[in-house]
Amino acid sequence: MKQKLVSLAVFGAMMAVGASAALAAAPADWSKVPKTDIHVFHPGVAPIEWVQGKGEHSGASGLKKGESCAGCHIEDGKLSLDVKRLQSKELEPKGAPKVGTYPVGVQAAYDATNLYVRLTFKAPAGGADKSDKENAVKASLMFPNAQVPMGEQIGCWATCHQDARTMPGADDKKTKYVKGGAFDLLQWRSSNKSFDGSVTDKRTMEGGKAGANAEGTKAGDTYTVTFTRKLAGNAVLAAGKAVTFGVAIHADNAGGRFHHVSFNQTIGLGADGDIKAVKQ
Repeated sequence: MKQKLVSLAVFGAMMAVGASAALAAAPADWSKVPKTDIHVFHPGVAPIEWVQGKGEHSGASGLKKGESCAGCHIEDGKLSLDVKRLQSKELEPKGAPKVGTYPVGVQAAYDATNLYVRLTFKAPAGGADKSDKENAVKASLMFPNAQVPMGEQIGCWATCHQDARTMPGADDKKTKYVKGGAFDLLQWRSSNKSFDGSVTDKRTMEGGKAGANAEGTKAGDTYTVTFTRKLAGNAVLAAGKAVTFGVAIHADNAGGRFHHVSFNQTIGLGADGDIKAVKQ
């Protein structure tokens, strides 16, 4: 019996050391990791069908040529789009948030096993939808795999369809989905919950393949959310390559489509990217 207790104690100590080592893999000092601001915006009721529609969006022909949303709408790191139109009754019949766009600081690091992404932002008030009573803020990251049609061109828009929940006249039970391939979906909620999910033919918030978790804090009016995900997942990450990702922030108790989102961006793991991840 005494020998068994000693063995258990040794095992517990080894587990504790292993856990500490895993935690230590993330940057101990994020101030030494470069930060890049990307700008998120409220997209209204502008799903992929609208983006690809004839006569409604001048980028439809560009997508057919292989161009990306970010390629047209981001200039020198800043958004180039008609924010007033996105806030109009045409594209947001329920009412748009008062703040159409704002910056999110993004930092990234990686090691042999994990990618670490840190978001820093001030969540604006003045939202038109306050349907999530439990969470003042939600922060999400999405990573498409290589099988998502146009995943590198359109990013999260591949999951956004006009027949999904909270779209006008849509089925409230139908979630985001993709027509082929899969997304890793990572989310942190201010109710202190973390989710490792995915988007395939439907969205699920649990059972994802990225082994993801997230932690968040608030200091004054600034939120800091740190995501950890494995390099393995639906989207397979690797040193020497860039991976496409997108950011979504639900502020002021917003739910459904009433978030601010980014265009398709890239994180370079020892490679060129909009965000350059530091090797640990």
